[in-house]
Amino acid sequence: MPQVVNMRQVLKARARAEAEKKAEEARVKHGATKAEKKKVAAQNKKAKKDLDSKKLVGRKGK
Repeated sequence: MPQVVNMRQVLKARARAEAEKKAEEARVKHGATKAEKKKVAAQNKKAKKDLDSKKLVGRKGK
């Protein structure tokens, strides 16, 4: 004898699975998270600051 199922629950589960699939595709498509972007920006800023602090100012010819 077949199992009795609640169609509302089945449809909601199917919709959740489809939404999760779309969300995963969007995460891959749009790249890094906000936290990752912020971390990279901070690293770049620090690297630029470190490089600028090591420049020799006022030397001609080199």
